[in-house]
Amino acid sequence: LSDKFLKSDLFLLRKRFFMNNKVIGIIGGMGPEATANFYMNLIKATKVNVDQDHFRVIIDSNSKIPDRTKAILGVGESPVNQMIDAAKNLEKTGVDIGCIPCITAHYFIEDVSKAVNYPILNVLKELERFIELRFSNIKKIGILATSGTVNSELFTKYLKDYHVIYPSKEIQQNKVMEAIYSDEIGIKSGKDFKEAKRLLIEAGEYLINEGADVLIAGCTEIVLAIKPEDFSKPLVDPMEVVIKKLIGEI
Repeated sequence: LSDKFLKSDLFLLRKRFFMNNKVIGIIGGMGPEATANFYMNLIKATKVNVDQDHFRVIIDSNSKIPDRTKAILGVGESPVNQMIDAAKNLEKTGVDIGCIPCITAHYFIEDVSKAVNYPILNVLKELERFIELRFSNIKKIGILATSGTVNSELFTKYLKDYHVIYPSKEIQQNKVMEAIYSDEIGIKSGKDFKEAKRLLIEAGEYLINEGADVLIAGCTEIVLAIKPEDFSKPLVDPMEVVIKKLIGEI
C-alpha cells in the first residue's frame, strides 16, 4: 500500500474517533414523545458511515417530572428536584454535555446546571446566536409556546434585541394550549395530531398577520404537529438549533 493511502486511511480513522466521541446526556420525559423525536433527529443529523460513528447518548426519560407550566403558573409542584435527580443520574454515567428537550423546563435550567459538573446547553442562548447568524434583518419574532413559557417571558429575556410577540390570550388558551394539552386532541395525549395541527397553524397565521418575520416553535411538542412548509414565514425549531450545536454545525 502507498504511503499516501495509509496516511489518508489514518486520517479518516482519527476523524471518526474524535468527531463524535463526546457522550451526550438527555434530561428527557418532558414529554416522552418530544424526547424520542429529539433523539431521532440527532441520529438523522449526525453524519456517519457506520454505527460506531454516532454519539454515545444517555437518556433519562422521566415522565414523572411535574408539569413545568403548572409550576410556573403557581398551581403545581416544582419540577426542579426531579430534574436535578435526572441530571445527576446522567453525571454518574460520565456524560460530557447535557441538553433538555423541553423549552418550558429552561425556566429552571440555572438551578439544574448548578447541581452538576458538566455543561447543560441552554436552548434559548443557542437560539439567540442562531437567529443573529441566520436572520440578520428581522424585527418581529412570533412565539408559539405553552402559557408557562409565555408568562415566564423566557423568549423576551433572551431575544431582547427583537420585538417578541405572542398570540392573544384567547388564541393562546383556545388554540395553542388546546393543541398541546387537550384530552381530546392534544399532542401530549398521544392522539392524532390533525386537529392540533389546524389550531397551531391558525395561531401561527395570527402571529404572521401581526407582523412576525419568523415563527419559533417554542414548545417541543409543537413540531410533532406542524412543519416549516405550513407557513409563509420561516418556522424555527429551537431543538434543531441545539442539535446543530451538538454535531458541530454552528
